[in-house]
Amino acid sequence: MEPSPQGSPQESPQGWPPPQQPHLPVPPAPYGMPGPPPPSANTNGLAIASLVTGIVCCVPPLGMVLGGIALGQIRKKGERGKGLAVTGMILSLVSTLLVVAGLATGAYREVYDGMRDAADEASRTRSTFDLRKGQCFNSPGGTIEAETPDVTIVDCATPHDGEITGSFALTQFDKWPGDKAIEPVAEKRCDVLNSAYAMDTWAIPDDAWIYYYQPSADSWRLGDRVVTCSFAAEKGKLTGSLRSDATTLDTHQVAFLKPVNLIDTVLLEEPEADAEDDLDANVRWAGKVSSTLSGTVAKLRAHPWPTAAERPLADLVEELEAAREHWAKAAAATDADVFWEHYDPAYDALPADMGAKARAALGLTRTPPEPSATT
Repeated sequence: MEPSPQGSPQESPQGWPPPQQPHLPVPPAPYGMPGPPPPSANTNGLAIASLVTGIVCCVPPLGMVLGGIALGQIRKKGERGKGLAVTGMILSLVSTLLVVAGLATGAYREVYDGMRDAADEASRTRSTFDLRKGQCFNSPGGTIEAETPDVTIVDCATPHDGEITGSFALTQFDKWPGDKAIEPVAEKRCDVLNSAYAMDTWAIPDDAWIYYYQPSADSWRLGDRVVTCSFAAEKGKLTGSLRSDATTLDTHQVAFLKPVNLIDTVLLEEPEADAEDDLDANVRWAGKVSSTLSGTVAKLRAHPWPTAAERPLADLVEELEAAREHWAKAAAATDADVFWEHYDPAYDALPADMGAKARAALGLTRTPPEPSATT
């Protein structure tokens, strides 16, 4: 047998290869000091939570608490995440120191007040097409403008530019009709909405005018079809809500105003043409006035009024009935001369104050508006 090369292990006499030398085992770590975590070890959840809390600064001391608990669990369980926990604790410590400094100097109070004011301002800002009935608002610059995209909602008890009385959709148009087609529709419908919103018309100040926001060509393409109606100050500001409807009036006040207001409405429908030029239109109108007075009288007689209002209401009914007879004669006229013969007496027979004493007895405004007021 030839000798084995120098340094090579000798074979056994039987020809088997020499036994392999066993690897020495890695000595265990000292007692109480776990070795490095194996590659498959989980990352401690509290360490992650500590880092996140430290970054977002939601509760600054919490990050330090979570980080401390996480380090203890990592040592015992051999988990990963020591760096995350330490970083979270540091960030939380910095945040805590900043909070303490802010509270001590009052800086946070200033920031909070600024944020609160900004949030309040944003919450009160509305698109002119997102206003709701009963809201009072101010327009940018302090004047009502048709093209204003946004307004600010304010308390009606404070000075304001306008008060929303309602809205309606333009369902009669399939495509953009143009401003000139919308305006007469808006004026007529808003007049009705404003009258229903402020039934005590004598309480409407002289400088309150009917106003509305209507869709533009651009907003129409985006689906806007709503006209928003309001009372607006011609000059200066309005103060206090003008609302006087079933939500603010009692049953007796509503029972009085509904039929009596119809008289003013029908009188405003007088034809522009005189009886000489259009007798038929004037006769029809006189007949409508007579019919309205008859209906008003019937409703006033049928309602059970409070004792204090019974006498004033009876006097008003008597005056309205006398006026109705003149309007009925004007409605029966066959020529212009006969119509004019009853026209002036019919107007003169209408009570000048339209029941001021009855209004006072019912707790309504008893001073009529100036003739120039638009209501």
